Amino acid sequence: MGKLEGKITLVTGGGTGIGRATALLFAREGATVIVSGRRLEPLEAVAGEIEEAGGDAWAHSADMEDPGAVRGLAEAVLDRHPTVDVLVHNAGHSSKVRSTRYISQEEWDSVIAVNATGPAMLTKALLPAMLAHGGATVIMVSSMAAIRPGVMAGTAYGAAKAASRNYIFGLGAELRQLGIRATSVLPGEVDTPILDNRPRPPSTEERANMMAAEDIAEAILTAAALPERTVIEEMTLMPTRLRDYSADIAAARTLGAPEDD
Repeated sequence: MGKLEGKITLVTGGGTGIGRATALLFAREGATVIVSGRRLEPLEAVAGEIEEAGGDAWAHSADMEDPGAVRGLAEAVLDRHPTVDVLVHNAGHSSKVRSTRYISQEEWDSVIAVNATGPAMLTKALLPAMLAHGGATVIMVSSMAAIRPGVMAGTAYGAAKAASRNYIFGLGAELRQLGIRATSVLPGEVDTPILDNRPRPPSTEERANMMAAEDIAEAILTAAALPERTVIEEMTLMPTRLRDYSADIAAARTLGAPEDD
């Protein structure tokens, strides 16, 4: 029997990277997996891969920046299942412009919405069913940028991930006695498609020593699969071998600057 046999799980940002790796791993451990994200095509590919391997999965497209889509995702899930046993908030993105001096409000608002506001509102929409069924596990894929902010990750991303981390601690503090386990996962650099949006995307050689999406998925599974009497409140994960970030920081400092600045 798998570690998540019979569990209903929802993974946002499930079409690529950490979300995809988590969805596939959860399915191998016996969970029913709902994958959500902005683009339906990669979500359906992940769900199809799970089903071809004998698992149970389905996809639902939802933009975490859109409050109506967030509510619609919760409604779609609860139309098909009585509750969600494990909710993994993995959807997220950073701004293209990282500097505190040059970021636009449009980029700022988008990053905050996707990384912090959307997950909070999705959790809120699912909580009545979770509580009615005795509890659930809510896992937030935050970032080391939440506790080590800087221009490389981006001013908006660091603030959003700090907010999501704080939200999870608040959720656990309020509802742990009612069976809600709340976990924050803080990865450092992971080789995923989000790196392509950086002012200076890392090279193939630089990515080789980063953590893999599957590494983070294993940590998420650990938090989800522990006996209900135990909660991992927070995990930090870093590459064993660190690299020189100076070129990345230099690129992030200047992107978006006026030509005469």
